[in-house]
Amino acid sequence: MTQQVNAIGDACPLPVVKTKKALKEMAEGTLEVLVDNQIAVQNLERLAKASACAFSFVQDAQDHFTVTLVKQAGGDEAQDAAACACGGGSTVVAVGSNHMGDGDEALGKILIKGFFFALTQLEMLPEAILFYNSGAYLTTEGSESLKDIEALSNAGVEILTCGTCLKHYGLEDKLKVGGATNMYAIVEKQMQAGRILRP
Repeated sequence: MTQQVNAIGDACPLPVVKTKKALKEMAEGTLEVLVDNQIAVQNLERLAKASACAFSFVQDAQDHFTVTLVKQAGGDEAQDAAACACGGGSTVVAVGSNHMGDGDEALGKILIKGFFFALTQLEMLPEAILFYNSGAYLTTEGSESLKDIEALSNAGVEILTCGTCLKHYGLEDKLKVGGATNMYAIVEKQMQAGRILRP
């Protein structure tokens, strides 16, 4: 029996998140995913390869695609083996800005929000997330990423924000998740990490 996921109108990374969840709940079989942009199709193709699924798609209309993934029995084991092959050691995320990447800042703020949502959907979470410079805005009152960062904290991820940065931006009394820290601790966490992720 074919299962279906409707991701029409969903912003990145929701189509991948929904598809990954549906695949995990399937022992084997066919999954159809409805999306409305070519980027989502490409992202789902990468997910299919990582999950050892057969992949195909058809364009139903100008901006509507039906992506088909076929999962064979044992696909989860292949995906777990691939994840293990990525290497061990703790991961620390270092966030030095309240937006992601260079260029349009408004776009960067949308991207950083998507980044933290995507982190909440991972099976392997980072050990700690370090916030400094304008990244301090993300852990304080009014942050659009606060809900996702709180979810990560509740899942056991250590959330640390530079105290000097909080003071510089006048945010000392607005910290809502995690604790304040110092530059020595920020450097130490990164030195001890197996890998450092910088959005």
